Amino acid sequence: MSQAVGNTALAYARVWHHVNASDRVLGKLAERIALVLMGKHKPVYDKSLDCGDYVVVTNAKHINVTGRKDEQLVYRKHTMFPGGLKETEYKDMMENKPYEIIRHAVSGMLPKNKLRERRLERLKVFGGSNMGIYRGNILKRWEDGTLTEDYILKLDPKNRMKAKAK
Repeated sequence: MSQAVGNTALAYARVWHHVNASDRVLGKLAERIALVLMGKHKPVYDKSLDCGDYVVVTNAKHINVTGRKDEQLVYRKHTMFPGGLKETEYKDMMENKPYEIIRHAVSGMLPKNKLRERRLERLKVFGGSNMGIYRGNILKRWEDGTLTEDYILKLDPKNRMKAKAK
């Protein structure tokens, strides 16, 4: 009988992480989000497999940038028609589409391969604190990676009784 333990389905299970982006630096936050989307925080990481987790970011309106980037940063896209270069400044983008700023930063930190779009689909960004239907999916805290109180109460009936007594 073999004693070898392979990569189980539990090792590849996707977990939902919640990130509060208020007063966080854009580049550092985007780097951490990209690592979680790729799955580099898991012991079963393989660069050719998509084993990353889901990330829900709230309060994208309150993100910070360092230096003078809020004055100098320009987002460019092209319509593919002659003369179709569209430029949007950081301040305008922050007012109209704050979620697009984080998505663009994370996209730049992911590897440029076939898995990039699939990984970006697992990134959910919201300008305010309301995350809608995704609130029920959150399992882990961003800061320390521990389970949330709601999930612990759901698992252990003894803790559920203690919570009701409080």
